[in-house]
Formats: sequence, C-alpha cells, structure tokens
Amino acid sequence: MAGKTLKRFKNDFRNTDSHPGRPPKIFVLDTNVILHDSRSIFNFQDNDIYIPVSVIEELDKFKKGDDNLGYNARAFVRELDRISDNTLFDQGISLGKGRGHIKIEMGHGYTQAMRDSLIDDIPDHRIIATAVWLRDNTPDRKVILVTKDVNMRLKAKALGLMAQDYLSDKVEEKRVVRTEKEVLTVRNMKDSLIRRIDSDADGIPYSELGLRRRPACNQYYRIFDSNRNVTLARYDNRSRCIVKVRPQTAFGIEPRNDEQILALDAVLNPDIKLIALTGRAGTGKTLLALAGALAQAGRYEQILLSRPVIPLKNQELGFLPGSVEKKISPYMLPLFDNLAVIKSCYGPGSKEVAQIDDMLKTEKLLINPLAYIRGRSLGNVFFIVDESQNLTPHEVKTIITRAGEGTKIVFTGDIYQIDQPYLDFYSNGLTHLCDKFFGQSVFAHINMTRGERSELSGLADKLL
Repeated sequence: MAGKTLKRFKNDFRNTDSHPGRPPKIFVLDTNVILHDSRSIFNFQDNDIYIPVSVIEELDKFKKGDDNLGYNARAFVRELDRISDNTLFDQGISLGKGRGHIKIEMGHGYTQAMRDSLIDDIPDHRIIATAVWLRDNTPDRKVILVTKDVNMRLKAKALGLMAQDYLSDKVEEKRVVRTEKEVLTVRNMKDSLIRRIDSDADGIPYSELGLRRRPACNQYYRIFDSNRNVTLARYDNRSRCIVKVRPQTAFGIEPRNDEQILALDAVLNPDIKLIALTGRAGTGKTLLALAGALAQAGRYEQILLSRPVIPLKNQELGFLPGSVEKKISPYMLPLFDNLAVIKSCYGPGSKEVAQIDDMLKTEKLLINPLAYIRGRSLGNVFFIVDESQNLTPHEVKTIITRAGEGTKIVFTGDIYQIDQPYLDFYSNGLTHLCDKFFGQSVFAHINMTRGERSELSGLADKLL
C-alpha cells in the first residue's frame, strides 16, 4: 500500500506532459526540504516552486554552520542568486527548459481559522499561512505544501491544505523489500552440481544451475541440497561462475552464522569496493567490518571509522565541555566497543593488541565523526561508516565521491532504527545506496537478520 501511495505522490510532480491544458501546480517548499536537498527545486518537473520569505529567513540561521545543513543552506542561496542574476522574483524566474518557475513569496496574514487554531507566531505557521493564501488566491492552480515535518503536514491538512513529504529521493517499498532479500535461496539443487561447486575453486557456470535469469554482480546464494544441507556461494561476474564461499577468520573474529560468513567474504574481497551491511542491532555488522579491515591493514594506508553525530536533545557539540576529542568520544563509544571485542580475542600484551594500539597512536587506525569528511580525498583507505541509516542520500553521495584509488567503503546500519527526524525507512541514505548500486560490479549488499550479541539480546529482540 505504501508503495502505491509513493508512486501516486511522485506522479504529482508531473503535470503538463499528461494534461497539456492544465495549469502547472504550485509547490510551496518548507525549509527542511532545502536543508535536506539543496537542489530540490529542480525535481518538480514543469511545476512552479514558491519559496516563502520565512524560509529565506530560516536559511540565514543555518548558513554559517560547518555541517551538511550549513552547506545545503549556502548552496541553495547561491543557486537562487545565480538564477536571479539581477532579475526580480516578483513574476517568477524560469528554472530552465522543461521546468517551471521559482518565486519568493512574501508573507501573508493568517486566516481566521489559523488565528483560532495556530496561536504561536512561528516560521512553520507563517509558511502554512503563505501556502493557504496561495491556495485561496489562485483557485485555478493546485497548491501543495512540501515538508519533511510530519506535524506540519498534519496541521496543513487540518486547514484543508494539501501537503506531502519530499519524495524525489524516496525508494519505493517493493524495491526496499527486494534489497533486503538480495541473498537468494535456491532449493533442491542436484547433489552432483553442489559437489562440483564444493570441489572446483573456480566454480561452475551459472547457466548449468538452471537459474531463471542471470544473477546480479556479486549476488550471494544459500543453496540447499536434497537433504537440506546448505552451501554458500557467490556469483563472480568476471568468470560468470557460481563460486563457493568458504568460512574465513579475520583478526580473531570467526563468523557464527551464514550471513556473517557472506558479510566477511565481501569485506575481505579486494574486488568489491563498496559494501552495505544492513540489519538489526547485534548481528555483527560493524564488528565484522572492523575485523576485516584490521586483517587487511597492510593493504591500506589508513583504516578510518566514522559515524554521524546525532546530538541528544538537539545539543550541538559546541555546547559540550572539553576538547574536540572529549566532545565526540561519547558518540564514538560503539566503535571503541567493537575494537575492545577484537582485543579480547587475544591476551593482554599480545602482539595483536600492541599492533592495534600502535595503529591508534600513529593514526593508521582513526576514529572520527563524519563532520570532518567534506573536502577530503581518501586514497587507499578502508573506510567504515557506522549508523549510516542516519545519513541523507546526498551525504552518502558526498562520502562515496571522496573515494580515491584503492579505497574501500563499508556502510553499516539498520534502516528500521532511524534517529534523524526528517529521514525514514524509504528516504535514508543507506536505503538509497542499496537501491541505486544494485547490480554494480563493485558493490555487494548483505542484509543480516540473526543476532549473535548474546542469548539475552536475541531474546529481548524477539519478545519486546
């Protein structure tokens, strides 16, 4: 049902192609849409974009920030300035061939219904008032408020105003479900074929397996024989063969289930440059990525671990006491916890523990927040991005485009556990990554469902 709703709303972005005689729609953009995607104004087909002046005022508060919100605020304002080029916004300015016009709409007073219901004079209410005024004064046009704020959408709808989320970078539900099932199951394969996969290091041509279609690049399989014994395999795009995946150990960490075996295989495969490890907490995503990185430390100049900093109670890092290291340490603790698990596989004073400590001291192994990634060029780096479901699609793109020659990036996260207020299951960067890179030769995705943290953790996940 959600997939049908998403498709219907995306069709709202189109207008005159299917209805030549109908005037273009008016989309009124909230501030959070622009902060989410600085180029959002180019994603509404031939419809017109109205930016309430309250949005410009709000963007002014973000323009000095050094995070992604500040970057998007500055990029959008610069783009508006470029488009205007000494032209007044009073009649609207064309966004280019095949697109509509953009106009900055000055503020308008509240209707009686708004004065009775929305008491506080805040930017959200001023933006709604502008959209309501446009609706009432352009009866021949469909006016739609676009905001990522659920409460704001509800207020607008209560006032009889059409409102929707920003949907251009959302992934349809059926495609999200597909990415969650990218490890395919093959049942009742002939035992003779399975024996050939087991014995031949080069694998066997996929055409001999009777598969209905050619596998996607780096497609992983769980193959069952007549006795329900399982064989793990991967499709190798170069040889076009199905190759057996054999269990491996990385820096003292041994996989405990089939999903972890496949995940570690991808992490240790030098031909796979981009990996998404999804799944709920306790499935071993970050631990396996870190162990695999340490096992290949000699191949890379640096191992970089990072995660987005999600402040508690909207407190930015600048309000916390201490140095930068002390400020970020609470947010980086989960990464240090995984490092401690790997150290615990060896005795105190062992050469492996000493190697890890030396790598931390020399910054061969570096744990940093993602705020420091913009502008860098990461050559020959093993980069692990934890909790990446809290990133926007644009932020994920920013990270991947930092990759230089020899770099490998592993994104980990749970798309059902999102802490960013304006991201959801369909629009977060990790979901977007899995959808867009599906079938690429450098990409692999393993969705992990079986928790291995502890018996107590697994029981809580089932019962609570």
